[in-house]
Amino acid sequence: MSERILIVDFGSQVTQLIARRVRESGVYCEIVPFHKAEAALAAGPPEAVILSGGPASVAQSDAPLVPEALFHLGVPVLGICYGEQAMCAQLGGLVEPSDQREFGRAMLEVTDRCALFDGIWPPGSRQQVWMSHGDRVVRLPPGFRTVGVSDGAPFAAIADDARRFYGVQFHPEVVHTLQGSLLLRNFTHQIAGCTGRWTMAAFRAEAIARVRAQVGQGRVICGLSGGVDSAVAAVLLHEALGARLTCVFVDTGLLRAGEADEVVHLFRDHYNIPLVHSDAGALFLGKLAGVSDPEAKRKIIGATFIDVFEAEAKRAGGAEFLAQGTLYPDVIESVSALGGPSVTIKSHHNVGGLPERMNMRLVEPLRELFKDEVRALGRELGLPPSMVGRHPFPGPGLAIRVPGEVTAERLDILRRADTIYLEEIRKAGFYDEIWQAFAVLLPVRTVGVMGDQRSYEYACALRAVTSTDGMTADYYPFPHDFLGRTATRLINEVKGINRVTYDITSKPPGTIEWE
Repeated sequence: MSERILIVDFGSQVTQLIARRVRESGVYCEIVPFHKAEAALAAGPPEAVILSGGPASVAQSDAPLVPEALFHLGVPVLGICYGEQAMCAQLGGLVEPSDQREFGRAMLEVTDRCALFDGIWPPGSRQQVWMSHGDRVVRLPPGFRTVGVSDGAPFAAIADDARRFYGVQFHPEVVHTLQGSLLLRNFTHQIAGCTGRWTMAAFRAEAIARVRAQVGQGRVICGLSGGVDSAVAAVLLHEALGARLTCVFVDTGLLRAGEADEVVHLFRDHYNIPLVHSDAGALFLGKLAGVSDPEAKRKIIGATFIDVFEAEAKRAGGAEFLAQGTLYPDVIESVSALGGPSVTIKSHHNVGGLPERMNMRLVEPLRELFKDEVRALGRELGLPPSMVGRHPFPGPGLAIRVPGEVTAERLDILRRADTIYLEEIRKAGFYDEIWQAFAVLLPVRTVGVMGDQRSYEYACALRAVTSTDGMTADYYPFPHDFLGRTATRLINEVKGINRVTYDITSKPPGTIEWE
């Protein structure tokens, strides 16, 4: 990448949002945990560095630190929340626990001009920001001046103009800080001098060049799951490698209705990509028999998938490389500064590695992208809208939409319910407004009266959430007439369901794949 912003992660739950805002302005950026920042800097100086927030206190003896070399690179530095405090503490200032903590919305009084605020926040104005801190800066390091204050933070925004070092106690990356994205744009474009030319077309060309350089004259096996990520990865790899790519589609029998046929048709018939289709549904169902624990199901599915995939890859003639649709949130979680949750959340994936016996090297052409960026790349590559816009569908598939034991009967009931639910969403024109929608067959039977007879059948839960990048989610506010119409169809058309409920759970930063 010709321009790069480095984000040093101190464990904030919203660090990825900093990256989202920077990339939205057309500037490429990378996130590295604080303990790996020095190695990242040694690989080449970035245009600028952003220090994220985090849960630690600089007063702790084992507090995470900013690599000293960073302050001597001669590039702009922006410290956010803990990032500001760490910068101040290490450059000669003083940070202490505050007797007036600030969490949530606060008002920032802009006290002086500053390059961060140019064109958006004039001196004397009051701006809504989002705070989340228990410590505060009480003495500035030499060279810094105050440019903003709040009720709980006398140095809520600071600047060292000569060195182009800036600090803010609030979080500009969250939507609750009004015009925060413009502040970050001022830092990347005006202060750091970035041009904002990072586009999907540029990424496509660079990714193809990197794949060709990595693979050389070797062959690649790509695992297709039926989802957006692996589909985009496969088409990009095919453009880079042509006939030296073979795709293996392991049909676990846990996909939605018709998805297996869609995958085979798209890649074998439309793109003419060599495709191995392994129908392993009976095998997976046998392995899952009698298993109710959701984490055990995930691990069984992951291990079985690897076994089947490895066998099919060998039959296909073998390859030196294995391609995966790993995305940037997966990478970040797997190397989190404070030990991310990916081991549990992604336990059906191979984030960060493969079984040694496979003796293959990984090719991960999407590992720099967020989900919405993958969709943009898919459109750039010409994938059909039905594939690019498909809702995320996790590796365990319908197995985690059937809490309790997974059986052929329960999967059949769920498939029919899920199909009707998505049909109604599409007919109402809601599908593209929703990030993820699915039906869940609850592990309880309820007594109901249908006509003149009692019924004893399953309850079905419907879920739908909105999101931009999969980092946070909120429930989708369906109209009551939609829910009523959908519930009526489910009860009338799906034998085995006599009750329907709609879940309105929201999700804070993190994964949005519920059990």
